[in-house]
Amino acid sequence: MSMGLRNVARFIAVIGFAATLTAQVLSPPAETSAMVGGKKLQIKYSSPRMRGRKIMGGLVPFGEVWRTGADSATTMSTQANLQIGDLKVPKGNYTIYTIPKANEWTLIISKEIGQWGTEYHQNMDLGRTKMTVKTLPAPVENFKLEVTSQGGNNGLLTMTWEKTQASVPIMVMP
Repeated sequence: MSMGLRNVARFIAVIGFAATLTAQVLSPPAETSAMVGGKKLQIKYSSPRMRGRKIMGGLVPFGEVWRTGADSATTMSTQANLQIGDLKVPKGNYTIYTIPKANEWTLIISKEIGQWGTEYHQNMDLGRTKMTVKTLPAPVENFKLEVTSQGGNNGLLTMTWEKTQASVPIMVMP
């Protein structure tokens, strides 16, 4: 086999290996965004799958800080000053964490950005607010974050996985 042909074969093998790795991503990247009060709110995260595991109170322990997704930290960017629950959030970029419990979640907005998802530093918290939790009738395989406009300056942040849905209202501040 000539040197040129060997290089082509190596290149094809590397491309095939990379394609296989891409196809096997266990927690693919995802994002959600909405225009609320004419301003964009965007969240980027990795979406883990149940894959037959117990999630809430299992893989995601109750009462502990959770990265709220997988892999890199979940990020939020806002073009407007917000009120999320009872927390005032100036426009800018943040990281989202949560503390899930069976009947109540706490949303944590961190000023630290660019870190791996498990690198949480409480001293970097902008603040915390409570989330409403409800039990779903059927399990949801893929972890999902969703920001939706509720009309005017109002929006909703919803997190859904397994049979749990946690949400908190968002309001664009003047």
